[in-house]
Amino acid sequence: MAYLKKSPWLIHYDASSCNGCDIEVLACLTPLYDVERFGIINTGNPKHADVFVITGSINDLNREVVKNIYEQMPNPKVVVAVGICACSGGVFAECYNVSGGVDQVIPVDVYVPGCAARPESIIDGIVKALGILEEKRAKMTEMEAVHA
Repeated sequence: MAYLKKSPWLIHYDASSCNGCDIEVLACLTPLYDVERFGIINTGNPKHADVFVITGSINDLNREVVKNIYEQMPNPKVVVAVGICACSGGVFAECYNVSGGVDQVIPVDVYVPGCAARPESIIDGIVKALGILEEKRAKMTEMEAVHA
């Protein structure tokens, strides 16, 4: 894992899941898995978040909410789709009201498949996302230096 200059903050949103993946995301915060050992802090404000963790599939009701959360996040940012529903629509993909996975609305950096995704897989996905975040931050710094 790359060295981060600040503790990464993540925001979690349940798009339309069965809550199985949400329970596993919460398990990551318990002392057993302790995702905070990586310096990760869970926030409720997208304006403070670096990582967008999303569970569940996209439908007409949550499409704008997901876009809105994503657009409020400062750059650089990364998106982690947790669970097969967030990755592709999952078992609900053929439902009349399901549009598919998160990538139908916003760009996804890391996919964590599973039904429900295991806490170890979620933590691994978030750690991968932190590496991507650091790469994006370095590119942003390079671009600012070039344009200065």
